[in-house]
Amino acid sequence: MLSLLATSALLAASAQPVLATSQNILYSPNHYQFDPLEHLAGIAPYFDPQDPPLDPAPPQGCNVTRAAYLVRHAAIYANDFDYESYIEPFVQKLANSTGANWAASRDLAFLASWKSPIEDEDMEQLTKIGSLEAMSLGVELKRRYPGFALPKKLWTSTAERTVKSAQSLINGLDHRGNETQLVQIYESKESGADSLTPYKGCPAYSSSRGSEQSSTFQKKYTAPIIARFRAAVPGFNWTASDIYGMQQLCGYESVIKGTSPFCSLSLFTPNEWLAFEYTNDIMYHHNTGYGNPISPVLGWPWVNASVSSLFEDATANSTTGDQQDLYVSFSHRELPPTVLVALGLFNNSAASASNDPNATMPLSQINHGRAWKSSNILSFLTNIAVEKMSCDSYGYEDAGDEFYRVIVNNSPQPLDACADGPGESCARSTFEKWVAERNERYSGFSEKCGVTYQNSTDALSIY
Repeated sequence: MLSLLATSALLAASAQPVLATSQNILYSPNHYQFDPLEHLAGIAPYFDPQDPPLDPAPPQGCNVTRAAYLVRHAAIYANDFDYESYIEPFVQKLANSTGANWAASRDLAFLASWKSPIEDEDMEQLTKIGSLEAMSLGVELKRRYPGFALPKKLWTSTAERTVKSAQSLINGLDHRGNETQLVQIYESKESGADSLTPYKGCPAYSSSRGSEQSSTFQKKYTAPIIARFRAAVPGFNWTASDIYGMQQLCGYESVIKGTSPFCSLSLFTPNEWLAFEYTNDIMYHHNTGYGNPISPVLGWPWVNASVSSLFEDATANSTTGDQQDLYVSFSHRELPPTVLVALGLFNNSAASASNDPNATMPLSQINHGRAWKSSNILSFLTNIAVEKMSCDSYGYEDAGDEFYRVIVNNSPQPLDACADGPGESCARSTFEKWVAERNERYSGFSEKCGVTYQNSTDALSIY
């Protein structure tokens, strides 16, 4: 946007009223910009959404003294489900489409020679771009917290993509590469809440939840695209799955090769990319978001364990040497959304009288005003941080000098009814009450998950 001074100068220099100036850049349609890579939900390459656009730097007079991070693994070649359900069938159909005249269509002509960059052996593997992004996050954490000691330990679930993401981050954080121990937490179906993949040990959670609702909207938004593509290349039997797989390839091919022809805005319009994003938002809403009552129960153990680590006094674990300045844990895409629900963030129903979160995600049209946008909260390498800060008073004498705040993908997120500190952070006394109230509401993992196996636990104790 133009600054106020620049705008004033522009108006003063104009001999005609602004609205009558046809070349006025304030109203030029050429200034509309849209990047599909920022609307790809769980396949989006990492970016900072700046939502809300609050300054991520510590507020004036504050220093971060400890922090805990939950990080999704970095970019991969393809997710098994996405590949087997959408991408592989499209690629195979494309290879067998002898009757399709691709040259007849300007936008689809590239499919005549396009080759998939994904091989079967690449499934779930980290791409080179993913490795670099994870290392860059490690460098950024070192820059962000220059006074922090290197963490003695860093935690990850045992899948290869999470392990390699964690190793890459350590390489960026620790230039010696040998001062931080990587602790792998087994992805067990019977570990209760003591896991970085707690949904696997929760019988009440279903990985297919949300698929029916998202399929309904997928069929709706792809219908006009199918009609357009059939008119352009009638020799190819276009389906909704083909369209969805092509849009997924925009993300996956981009994190493999750096670019993708599937991202072209002449192939899919901005509105169609927003519809793809909303289809995913519906699925995540019902699967790991506010549309699933078990979501906050799955996310709460990490929140509670991390906050407990931040609450500890500096000398609390001096005898065991367990305390760290920085706690970082890697997991999969299922865990971060449940943590956000446990924190009450990105809630479409916040500050409203609605008691029906599903009504905020209609299947008939896009809710463009929604807070729950998976592209902003679930990209590759998405990260959620809880920071502990020591602050001078600056008008907060009654709140003490210890404050807490949450940052999601480099964007501070004020907590509901817990923003009484500088930079909309939360004073410790208020935060302790807020945590206790949430603990009362969301604890009891084993009972609420309907666990039947032995030796389940309700707490995350890995730290």
